[in-house]
Amino acid sequence: MKKVDVLEAIKERRSVREYTDKTVSEDDIKKLINAAQSAPTAGNTQPLELVIVKDAEIKRKLTEAAFNQSFVQKAPVVIVVCADVSRSHKGYGERGKNLYSIQDTAASTQNILLTAHALGLATCWVGAFHDKNTAKAINAPKNVKPFAIIPVGYPAVMPLASKKMSVNEIVHYETF
Repeated sequence: MKKVDVLEAIKERRSVREYTDKTVSEDDIKKLINAAQSAPTAGNTQPLELVIVKDAEIKRKLTEAAFNQSFVQKAPVVIVVCADVSRSHKGYGERGKNLYSIQDTAASTQNILLTAHALGLATCWVGAFHDKNTAKAINAPKNVKPFAIIPVGYPAVMPLASKKMSVNEIVHYETF
């Protein structure tokens, strides 16, 4: 595996919406899964559930659920990042179910994005989707909620970096 400095990876990673037809290896998929599973979770509740999708029909349903963002369907692999909210609830009640499960899956999602970049793969964090239709597309049990859809493939086009606010605009010391 190509070694990439983590700060370099954070700065270089882009949301890619155009992929080649090149297949993503099972070895690389396993590395993405391991990266997701390695993320921290509140109280080690480990609510993470991942659905790896290669099937064209399921990807079509996910595309529809994601408000017809067609690049979802065009990626060779789609990872649906979910949380078994009952695990988070068991550990922390409503706060676990409504907040920690989101934080935990967000950390896993970021790990997937950065690992994919380190492997030469491209991704996009898709958060705009219809929850119930996404859950139905992957046949999720009632206690499992999807939080992110991540198309994965090799980039056909690498977008430029988006403009970020300056550090002076977002950082406050001690108080606002």
